[in-house]
Amino acid sequence: MDHLRIEKLNKSFFETLPHRQIAVLVDGNTHRFCYPLLQNFLPKHKIISISSGEEHKNLQTSTQIWQALTDFQFDRKSLLINLGGGVIGDMGGFCAATYKRGIDFIHIPTTLLAQVDASIGGKLAIDFKHLKNHIGVFQNPVNVLIDTDFLKTLPFEELRSGFAEMIKHALIADAAEWENIKKIDIRNADWTQIVSRSIEVKKKVVDQDPHEKGLRKILNFGHTIGHAVESFYLENTDLKRKLRHGEAIAIGMICESQIAKEKGFLSEAELLDIQGFILSLYPRQFIAPSEIEIIVSYTSQDKKNWGKTINGSLLKRIGEANYDIALSEKDMKDSLWHYKSLVD
Repeated sequence: MDHLRIEKLNKSFFETLPHRQIAVLVDGNTHRFCYPLLQNFLPKHKIISISSGEEHKNLQTSTQIWQALTDFQFDRKSLLINLGGGVIGDMGGFCAATYKRGIDFIHIPTTLLAQVDASIGGKLAIDFKHLKNHIGVFQNPVNVLIDTDFLKTLPFEELRSGFAEMIKHALIADAAEWENIKKIDIRNADWTQIVSRSIEVKKKVVDQDPHEKGLRKILNFGHTIGHAVESFYLENTDLKRKLRHGEAIAIGMICESQIAKEKGFLSEAELLDIQGFILSLYPRQFIAPSEIEIIVSYTSQDKKNWGKTINGSLLKRIGEANYDIALSEKDMKDSLWHYKSLVD
């Protein structure tokens, strides 16, 4: 993955760009807080601004982006720079990969979640009728430029959300890093080295399996149930319990660790270690008994499924993971009841 750079923004990087037409995709937050850090380094460019938030990662907003590119009369040798978090990267990359059958794009991730996860590996997608990342493609950007100075623009809650993916990386592939992760003070961390270590885990997995045919599926630990929880709250906005992605994945990791323990993979001590640390960091989410079956129903659309078999990625032990493990409805319901018992 030689297009990945962890470095400070610099003018020389952008001076080498061969593209005659450049647009920068931003949302309200990144336009205000992040674009000023970038604009003086850029050659002549256009701005495309969209609404922020997962609820806008859909076909309607994608149409807005495609329309802007069309109005700018961008040709196939144009460039889209995605300046933002996972929503901007996922949707901007998807729109670039499909506009005129594909134009170049660069990710400049500005959130911790995007820097350690969403910007790496070429997954691009939008949500469809509240189903997470349901429509998408695999396409790598021509470059990913990661500057941890952007993290200074984030509130604690956004840092904590991204930190969930760093927890995941340690749990699936690096037991020593798990011990390091537990010592990190999110409010006062020196992110450059920490981000680099987390990226290395994902990069190593993705390089071996770029299109998620096997090993890469371990990166979905916590996401079968976590995405179902996130989708439930995305659709049921009247509940006024909006979850950030990392908060939902934190719930998913507790639930799927419980399933791994019940299937004889994780020890009781490992389960207690995982759930104790996660619960010490993340808000305890109230889930009503009537909501558990509905949440589990969302897993039927998970992209790892084979037919009607719901496949999960479970820990073998801290630092190592399985993939393509069949999960029954009972497994998942019991795990959500387990989570509920911890937070009630």
